[in-house]
Amino acid sequence: MALFKRKHIEKILQGEKTQTRRTHKHEWHVGRVYGLRDRWFQKAENDILITRKFREKLGDISLQDVKKEGYHSLEDFQKAWIEINGVWDPYEVVTAYEFKLLGAARRGKPSSVIENRKS
Repeated sequence: MALFKRKHIEKILQGEKTQTRRTHKHEWHVGRVYGLRDRWFQKAENDILITRKFREKLGDISLQDVKKEGYHSLEDFQKAWIEINGVWDPYEVVTAYEFKLLGAARRGKPSSVIENRKS
């Protein structure tokens, strides 16, 4: 499961958000498909495929990555980060994930079907 705020799900569905940074210990795996949700017990309507994973200091985010996060400026991204996480610590090491929207959730489908959608 990939849990996002509703406004971020909208950005993902519109193709504006293709990257996310996380502080939690539960890690996602490159090559794996996750259901996109905004609540824990909600049925996923769309899937994302994790295509890249890397760690960096929060303050080292580039303007290009800010745009992949779905924001136009570092200030907008910082404001959203504080809204979600409570504090902006530029020295905090976070995990960044790049992903691709696969579309309609593939729950119950064989993994080969999901793999074929990656191309």
